[in-house]
Amino acid sequence: MWRPSVFLAAVLAVPSQALHFFIDGAVQKCFFEELPKDTLVVGHYDAKVWDDATKNYISKPDVGVFITVEETFDNNHRVVAQRGSGSGKFTFSAADSGEHRLCVVPQNVQQGGAWFGSGVHASVKFTLDLAIGETSKIESTDKSKLDDLSQKVRDLNSRLQDVRREQIFQREREAEFRDQSEHTNARVVRWTLIQLAVLGVTCAWQLSHLRAFFIKQKLT
Repeated sequence: MWRPSVFLAAVLAVPSQALHFFIDGAVQKCFFEELPKDTLVVGHYDAKVWDDATKNYISKPDVGVFITVEETFDNNHRVVAQRGSGSGKFTFSAADSGEHRLCVVPQNVQQGGAWFGSGVHASVKFTLDLAIGETSKIESTDKSKLDDLSQKVRDLNSRLQDVRREQIFQREREAEFRDQSEHTNARVVRWTLIQLAVLGVTCAWQLSHLRAFFIKQKLT
């Protein structure tokens, strides 16, 4: 079994570069990778088969891929067992730190040549692009999803800002109405006091006038 852990690590050091290799038929090919605990791994793969008519590797709908990921440090505990089409994606998170074995097996393919020199070809060309960790290619791979989520967040923030502006406007209207009501009430109270004062002065004048009139009538 091939164990290109150093080569795979070197390839994965460049986020924009994918690893591709050739497989002769439905043969299992495995890789080993040391992963820290809670490391997120996202893999994109594409299996193309040799076509004699076009003399090239092409995608076919009947081609499938079986992918497994096992924890070699935990009695080969299998964390991923995914059977899919010739092109797809798989995701897993390392539960514990240690060595993980990732194996791929093309399905529904014919065996090609026995070696990969000129004139003899493998039946499957397999492309594997792994993104490991938060600072890896995961962000760029799922950029469209993040953009959609960011847009939704921006829309929600815009709606919240609209609600906030409406609340501020309503509070300003309420404050303006309250001030106007207080001013009107103050004017009503002031005019009431003025009227009471005028009425009091008028009553006092009338009483004084009547007193003077009665005194004059008594003297005469």
